[in-house]
Amino acid sequence: MVIPDWVKDAIFYQIFPDRFARSAHVAKPGHLEDWKTPPTALGFKGGDLLGISEKLDYLQDMGITALYLNPIFQSSANHRYHTCDYYKVDPILGGNNAFKTLLAEAHRRSLRIILDGVFNHTGRGFFQFNHIAENGISSPYHDWFIIHKYPIRPYHARRGKHGYQAWWDIPGLPKLNTTTPAVKEFLFDVACYWIKLGIDGWRLDVPEEIKDVKFWQGLRERVKSINPEAYLVGEIWHDAEKWLQGDQFDGVMNYPFARACLAFFIGKNISKSAISRCPYQRIEPMNGSSFMTEMERLLRLYPKPSTDAQLNLLGSHDTPRFKTIARGDSAAYRLATLFQMTFPGAPCIYYGDEIGLEGAPDPGCRGAFPWDKEQWDQDLRTYVKRCIDLRKQFKALRRDSFVPLSADEKSIAFGRQCGSEKVVVILNSASKAVTVDLKVSDFLADQSKLTVILPHQNPGSEQISVAEGYLRSLYVPARSGKVMQWQV
Repeated sequence: MVIPDWVKDAIFYQIFPDRFARSAHVAKPGHLEDWKTPPTALGFKGGDLLGISEKLDYLQDMGITALYLNPIFQSSANHRYHTCDYYKVDPILGGNNAFKTLLAEAHRRSLRIILDGVFNHTGRGFFQFNHIAENGISSPYHDWFIIHKYPIRPYHARRGKHGYQAWWDIPGLPKLNTTTPAVKEFLFDVACYWIKLGIDGWRLDVPEEIKDVKFWQGLRERVKSINPEAYLVGEIWHDAEKWLQGDQFDGVMNYPFARACLAFFIGKNISKSAISRCPYQRIEPMNGSSFMTEMERLLRLYPKPSTDAQLNLLGSHDTPRFKTIARGDSAAYRLATLFQMTFPGAPCIYYGDEIGLEGAPDPGCRGAFPWDKEQWDQDLRTYVKRCIDLRKQFKALRRDSFVPLSADEKSIAFGRQCGSEKVVVILNSASKAVTVDLKVSDFLADQSKLTVILPHQNPGSEQISVAEGYLRSLYVPARSGKVMQWQV
C-alpha cells in the first residue's frame, strides 16, 4: 500500500470558498450578501480564489501546509455541490485563471491543494441533464442519469415527482448513472484533467452513494498513474475499512475521531440542540478511559499507512462549529487541538475555528471569515499556532508509534516515538488542576530527563526526571495539557 508521504507531515486547512476572502481583482455580480451578516442557505457572499491567494501569508504564518477547498466548479449554489461544468471554475470565484493563479502561488510556497470531487450527482444546470430535459428519451444522454418517468420535471416542488433519481431525492441534485461507461469515462477524465493541471489530490464527496467498487478502483488507478503522490480522501462518516485496503482511497475524513473528541473534551457540556440538526444527531459524553479505548480502536482499524493518512478533523462545513457545540468553551477546543496535533494522521482545521468563529448547523457553520482582527480570539489563535509548531518541530508527533500511558475519568497521557525521539503528552479535561504520578516504565528508562515544551512561554525552563518508572508530581492546570520532550 503506497500512501503519499507528504500527507504524514501535512497540516490541512479547509476553506469554504464563498466565505473565506474576497478580492477586489475579481469582478462580481451586483447582488451579494453583506460580508458581515449571518450566512443564509441560498445567499452568496462573493468570496473567491484570488482572495484565498491574497491570504496565504496568514495561513503560512499559522503553519498550514495544505488546503482542502470545498467545490470550486461552476454551480448554481453557494456551496457548489450542484455542479454545472466540471471543467470550469465558477466565475464568481474568478474562473479558471484565478484558480491557476492560486495554484501557482500555493505551490511556490510549498502549499498543497486538494479539491472537492462531487462525482455522484450534478446540478440541474449540467449540460447533459439539460439535454434530457429538452429532448426526453430521444436525448443521446438519457442513460447518463437514472430516469423513472418522462418528461422529467426538474423544478417540481415536491420530492419524488420530478421523474429521476436524485441525491436525497432533492430535484436540484440529479444522480449520475455511473454504470454507464461514458459517464464513468467522463468522471475519470475530469479527475485526471485537474491532476494534470497540478492539484495535489481529491476529497471525494459521498462515495458510499456510488456502489460500484470498480469505479473507485478505476479512478484511483487513473489518478495515481499521473501523480502517485496525489492524495485521495473519501467522505465517510463511520468506520471505513473496505475503502482503505489500498485499492480505493488513501484515507477518509475521520469523523469517528471528531465525535470522540467532542465526547471527551466537551463532554456533558455538548449542545444537544446544535448536534441534533447535523449528521452527528447524538453524542454521548466519554470519560478519559473510554476515549483512550476508542483512539486505540481507531489506530487498529486500518493498515498503518492509511492510519497515517487519515484526515483528522474537529469540524467541517457539515457540522456546527466546535465552539458552538461546546457552548462557547474555548478551553475544550484548545485541548482537542493539542490532541489533534499530537495524534497519528493529518490534522485539518476548519477555517475560522482557530480564531473562535461560531456557527450553528448549515448554513450557520459556513459564515464569512471576519478579517477585522478585533473580532479574533487572539489567544486562541496563538495557542493553535503553538500546537502546529510543536507538530512540525517533532517528527515523533507526525509518524510512527503511539503509546498509551494512562487514562482515568478526566485525564489521558500517551507517548509518541520516532526513532530516538520521544515525546510525552498529558491532557487534563477537569475543571480543576491535578497533580499526578505518571507511570512511564514501558516507555522511558529511569534517570531519563524530560523538558517541558508546552505550555511554558520559555520552553525548556522546566525539567523532570524519571524515577523508579514514574514521572512524579506532574502538575497539570485545569482544562490544559503538558507536552514533554525526552532529552537523549
